Amino acid sequence: MRERKLFIGQNIRSLRDKHGHTQAEMAARLSISTSYLNQIENNQRHVTASVLLSLAEVFSIDIASLSDNDSDRLLADLLEALADPLFKAEQLSSRDLKTFSQTSPIVARAFLNMHQALRRAGERLAQIDDSLERSGALSELTPYEEVRDFFHYNDNYIDSLDRAGEALAETLSKIDRDMHQALTQYLFDQHQVRVYISEDVSHNAPIRRYDPAQKLLTLSNVQSQSSRIFQMAHQIAFFEQAPNLDRIAQQANFRSPEAADICRIGLANYFSGATLLPYERFAGFAVDVRHDLHIMARHFGASIEQVAHRLSTLQRSGRKGVPFFFARVDQAGNITKRHSATKLQFARFGSTCPLWNAHAAFEAPGRILRQKAETPDGVRYLCLATEVTNLGAGFNVPAPRYALALGCEIKHAAQLVYADGLEVGKESAFDPIGISCRICPRSDCHQRAVPPLQHPLSVDLNERVTIPYTF
Repeated sequence: MRERKLFIGQNIRSLRDKHGHTQAEMAARLSISTSYLNQIENNQRHVTASVLLSLAEVFSIDIASLSDNDSDRLLADLLEALADPLFKAEQLSSRDLKTFSQTSPIVARAFLNMHQALRRAGERLAQIDDSLERSGALSELTPYEEVRDFFHYNDNYIDSLDRAGEALAETLSKIDRDMHQALTQYLFDQHQVRVYISEDVSHNAPIRRYDPAQKLLTLSNVQSQSSRIFQMAHQIAFFEQAPNLDRIAQQANFRSPEAADICRIGLANYFSGATLLPYERFAGFAVDVRHDLHIMARHFGASIEQVAHRLSTLQRSGRKGVPFFFARVDQAGNITKRHSATKLQFARFGSTCPLWNAHAAFEAPGRILRQKAETPDGVRYLCLATEVTNLGAGFNVPAPRYALALGCEIKHAAQLVYADGLEVGKESAFDPIGISCRICPRSDCHQRAVPPLQHPLSVDLNERVTIPYTF
C-alpha cells in the first residue's frame, strides 16, 4: 500500500508562530532550507519522516499532535454541508475540499457556522409560515450545537481538567477506598459541605441540588451510586476549577452567554469523568482487560455509559489509547451524545443509518452486539452496541432507554476482547453502513429512507423496485 503523504502546513505555521520564529529561523533549527519550509507551510510539499523527527526533537512535541485528524473532521462536515440543496449549483471535488480544510481551517469553520446559521434561519421562517409557537425552542438549540462542536474540535480532551481530575482521584484514594465515602468526607473537610441523599422518588426530583446558604448538596436516591459519585465530583469542579472553567469557556468565544454556561456544565462533567476514571489507571486497565466494558465498569464502580464515553476521550499527548467513536442514540435514532476520535463522523442533521447495529440494541437488552461495518469511504470498523435503561423511581415513572455505540477501526480490533471469534481479516461480511441517507452515496441500499441530495433521480413509471427511484 502506498504511504499517504502528509500535508500539515497550517499546523507547522502555527507551531512557528507559537515560538515566535521567522521562516528562516525555524528552517535553520530544522536544518532545511527556507524555501523548503515555505513550500511545506503552503502545502506545496509534503512533510517527510526526517522533518517530522526533527520537529519532535527540536520542539519537544508529540508527532501525533501534528496529524490531520482535525482536517478529516472538517472535511466530513464540509462534505455534508455542501450536500445541502442550498449549494446545488456547486460541484467541488473531495480533493479541493481536503486542500481547503487543510490550508484554511479557520475559514472552513466560519463557512460551517454560516451554513448552520442559514439552516436555523430557514427553520425559523418555516415555523413562522406554519404559525407555530414554540417559544424558546430554537434559541435553546443553538448553544447546545455550539458547545457540542467545541468538544468535537478539541478531540473531547481537555488536558488541564483531565490532569486535575486525576490528581483529585489520587487524593481521594488516600481518604477511603470507597469513592462515595471519600468524596463525602472530602466535601466536608475541604468545603464544609454536607451531602444528603433525598428519598424523593417523584419523576421530576432533581438529580443534584446545591444550597450555598446551607452548604448542603442534595442527591437523588433514585440515581445509581456511580451517578451520585459523578454529581459530587461535578460539584467539586465548580468549587475548585471555576477559574479554569471560566477561562476555557471565554477562550471558546461562544456567541451567547447560554452557550458559555452550557460549556461550563460540560467541562464540569468532563472533570467528573476524569476523577471517577483517572487517565493513567483507566487507560492501563483498559489495555489489561482488552477493553471489556463490564469488567472495567465493575472495577471502577462506574456505569457502562461512563466507561464507553471515557474510552473515547483517551487522547492525551504521548499516551493515546485506541481511537474510539462513541454515541448515545435514542429510540427515534437521534444522537444525544457523540464523539469520534476516528474517521467516522456522525451526521449533524437527521437520524442515523438504519443498518447500524445501534438500532438493533433495543431488541436485545443486556447484550453487547458486535458488527463489522464498512462506510462509503472504504474504512472498516468493529462496532459495538448495547441498550441501557435509566431505571425510574417506580412502576408508573417513565424510564428513558438509549443505545450506546462504541467502535474503532478494524486495524485496532485485536486489542478488543469483542473481536474474539470474528473473522476481522476476512474481506466479506462487512455490513455497508453510512452516515445518514441524505448524504449516503450507496445506490443499492434496501433501507434508504430519503433520496441523497445532489443526485438527479430517475423514476420509471412502468417498474417498481424496493426503492421507487434510481440515481
